Amino acid sequence: MSTIRMTAAQAMMRWLSVQMTEDGDRFLKGCWAIFGHGNVAGIGEALHGIGDTFPTFRGQNEQTMCHAAVAYAKTHRRRQAMAVTSSIGPGATNMVTAAALAHVNRLPLLLIPGDVFANRRPDPVLQQIEDFDDGTVSANDCFKPVSRYFDRIMRPEQLMTALPRAMAVMTDPQNCGPATLAFCQDVQAESYDFPKAFFEPKVWRIRRPEPDPRELADVAELIRTAQRPVIVSGGGVLYSGAEDALAGFAEALNIPFVETQAGKGGLAAAHPLNFGSPGVTGSACGNEICAEADLVIGVGTRFQDFTTASWTAFRNPKRTLVSINLHPYDAAKHMAVPLVSDARVALERLWAALEGVRFDAHDPKARTDWHAAVEAVTARPEADGPENLPTDAQVIGAVQRVATEATMAMCAAGTMPGALQVLWQAARGGYHMEYGYSCMGYELAGAMGIKLAEPDKDVVCFVGDGSYMMANSELATAAARRVPFTVVLTDNRGYGCINRLQIECGGAEFNNMYKDSDVQPEIDFVAHARSMGVHAEKAASIADLEAKIVEARARDVPSVILIDTDPVPGTGAGGAWWDVAVPQTGGPERLEKARNRYDANAAFQRVYN
Repeated sequence: MSTIRMTAAQAMMRWLSVQMTEDGDRFLKGCWAIFGHGNVAGIGEALHGIGDTFPTFRGQNEQTMCHAAVAYAKTHRRRQAMAVTSSIGPGATNMVTAAALAHVNRLPLLLIPGDVFANRRPDPVLQQIEDFDDGTVSANDCFKPVSRYFDRIMRPEQLMTALPRAMAVMTDPQNCGPATLAFCQDVQAESYDFPKAFFEPKVWRIRRPEPDPRELADVAELIRTAQRPVIVSGGGVLYSGAEDALAGFAEALNIPFVETQAGKGGLAAAHPLNFGSPGVTGSACGNEICAEADLVIGVGTRFQDFTTASWTAFRNPKRTLVSINLHPYDAAKHMAVPLVSDARVALERLWAALEGVRFDAHDPKARTDWHAAVEAVTARPEADGPENLPTDAQVIGAVQRVATEATMAMCAAGTMPGALQVLWQAARGGYHMEYGYSCMGYELAGAMGIKLAEPDKDVVCFVGDGSYMMANSELATAAARRVPFTVVLTDNRGYGCINRLQIECGGAEFNNMYKDSDVQPEIDFVAHARSMGVHAEKAASIADLEAKIVEARARDVPSVILIDTDPVPGTGAGGAWWDVAVPQTGGPERLEKARNRYDANAAFQRVYN
């Protein structure tokens, strides 16, 4: 057997560089890295030596580097991904939040944190976590519950089993998620005679599982005998590339559909059967058809609580739930009738089985009425200027009016995700939302990841002042790399979204808005953003915001546009109940009233068929 001698770290990077997609491109497009004593000598030197074919990207924070990598993979519909490496200790644990985000969203991410010495000679090393009862534990054990695959590399030859397993998980549409390879720092530098055959390029195919014929027949019969079906289109539609199949199926049977946060933008908002969104941040017309539906057909959705309005959205006492999903775990949730299959294949098979079936139950006027309501709440304020603070809905309207087919609206946490889902009229492929984990701090790094993945997109990042303050440092990375995108920074002087929820739950305004907390900073966001090398300015009005967004498209660095907003109003349209528990006893009258509202809404919950 022909072999080649190299260090374990060199072997890892060389192997990763030759894992290919069916399109002939590398699956992993490079590695984000911040070096420390747990990875600089081994992994760092290995990355330097392979830089021409497997590039290294330098970021400012381990968590936000991961966010950029996740956004990149999401934009590529899981067909490509990135790796991220950190030192042992705080660099590694900084990545745990991002690992959870990738896990919840079913997105591929390769994490390579440095680890303790396998030989244990210098223990305890700097930054080492010691378990008094278990000598095998390190800080990297934190990754186990948030990884789809976890391994600790304690011998060079273990790479030959660990690396293929990690790739198998990241390219498996059913089990896709983050893979963590904790790499002992002494092992990184150890040499080994690896078989040359191990480094031959390998093509990874994304499987399309066919449905079980019996499950397919059961679901076809349920659709055939339904009176008022509705389709709930989730992120699985996008990852499967099932957009055209969904459109054809819905049009052939005349079934209206609603889109989840992950599924939004699969088909354009202008599609005549697109009734917007369901649930907590749902459109009025979407929630109306969901409430009346006797058959709910979920396609590639987890039926998360925002989608189901905490299981109050589907109120028809005769309703049946169908779940088309790749993983039996998701397909069987809430006693749904499962159809375990790739979304595109399932829709195509159902379409063929239901030839000639057509429904007439929904009211098209409800959809046009809803669009008129959206236009009203997103219109420019009559008095437009600094004395009249705009709502978030009016900010969305400003961006919408100057949007093009290339515009990609993105966000992650706070007020804007809900407002965007219910109000933003997305072009096909024009929406990117991280709302599986709703992670504050994803926005700016995520916008950079999207733009790296799709340079021709006009990426518009909506971010509130709260999320901006949590994680803004990758603006410096984007400026240095000349990665342009537009940031619409809404300053409502605190956590306005949670403040509204606090009030709705009967609570006193406390610790969310700066005016109600023990700190009241005066932040010059424009000066701060400029200090990182981006273009930054403040919009004086909604009309000014529109003009500045158009101007930003000509720049080769990020543009941050600050606008002050009113923290009090919500979206002004759509919406439904969300189950956030309210204290049962011990509170003032405002809490008692909130609890009564809570109990009244909870009475509509239908968790099972």
